Amino acid sequence: MHAELGPIDALVNNAGASCPVMNPLYLPEDQLMSVLEVNLIAVFRLARLVLPDMIERGGGTILTVSSLAAVTPNLLGGAAYGAAKAGVRNFMTFLHNTFRGDGVRAITVLPGETNTPILEKRPAPPAAETRAAMTQPEDIAEAIVMALSLPARACAQEIIVCPTRQRDPSADLAFARSIGAPNSQK
Repeated sequence: MHAELGPIDALVNNAGASCPVMNPLYLPEDQLMSVLEVNLIAVFRLARLVLPDMIERGGGTILTVSSLAAVTPNLLGGAAYGAAKAGVRNFMTFLHNTFRGDGVRAITVLPGETNTPILEKRPAPPAAETRAAMTQPEDIAEAIVMALSLPARACAQEIIVCPTRQRDPSADLAFARSIGAPNSQK
């Protein structure tokens, strides 16, 4: 990779995928694997690609956008999404603990509910007014820039970015519980 792209100082893993079935009781295997592939396995593979060169050069940064679903899993994000984001948080902590002595910073950004296209996959996508009060993509981008802007001697290992005013998701959670169940209606 180094020969093709030159030295990579920072890798930002910012992909995310969910699926419409939130409850593990009804989650099809193909949807589970798709969510794991994008949210966890790709992060692992990309880190393996850049780490050797970062270690050889004495430093670099791997930043991954996870989710608060990694910390507080529920039906809003779904079982597969929450598990994948928890796995990636664990992996980033592993990278931090293992490679910080080599000058490699591993940073995890944990956004709360954010107005992104992934919301369209929810059983009941939030209304425009609700989305306007959520954390916006540019808020997450600013947190990423802030983390990457720190001097190499400093590492913001985890950054939580969430809406100032948290909405009540109880109606969404109740609805999401049955999606994918036999005889359920969407």
